[in-house]
Amino acid sequence: MLACLDLEGVLLPEIWIAFANKTGIEKLRLTTRDIADYDELMRGRLKILNENNLKLADIQDVIKTLSPLEGANKFLTWLKSEFQVIILSDTFYQFAGPLMGSLDYPTLFCNELIVNDEDRITGYRLRQNDGKTEAVAALKGLNFQVIAAGDSYNDTGMLKEADAGILFCPPTNVIKDFPQFPIARNYEEFKSTLLKSRASLIGY
Repeated sequence: MLACLDLEGVLLPEIWIAFANKTGIEKLRLTTRDIADYDELMRGRLKILNENNLKLADIQDVIKTLSPLEGANKFLTWLKSEFQVIILSDTFYQFAGPLMGSLDYPTLFCNELIVNDEDRITGYRLRQNDGKTEAVAALKGLNFQVIAAGDSYNDTGMLKEADAGILFCPPTNVIKDFPQFPIARNYEEFKSTLLKSRASLIGY
């Protein structure tokens, strides 16, 4: 059985929020917890970067200061002992790549930034639209049972597609809009909910 997890907000802090804290640009604090349309969110971010002459290296400098959420490594080690694990994220390899070592290099499916010769982020390349949901559907097509977990609007597609879905530390607006999913508010609750979901799926 597979466990498919979101990355930011589940195992790592939100990169854009950390960058907003560094730059003082409040609009960069917006994430998929606030805006459901990922393209709308990213277009706004790229516009702000361009207006403020901010480059990829500026974001990567902040990323270098980040560490996994407290308890994330211990949880992920446990998870890999119980499930096959894939991280499904809407982030970009240029962001998440430098942080994968701190998580002992889990399998990561994400997207890619388009960066010009001046280190400016000019766009982004999604592997495919709604990639998290499509990945879960493809894995189910290979006859895997899938439990998916995330914290934001952009995770709810894969949660609905999976055999079981879990919200981890979601904001109130996501809880209100998706009351059908069980909620884990810390890693111990997350473990318990994952095990209950697995037991339900395999029939004991």
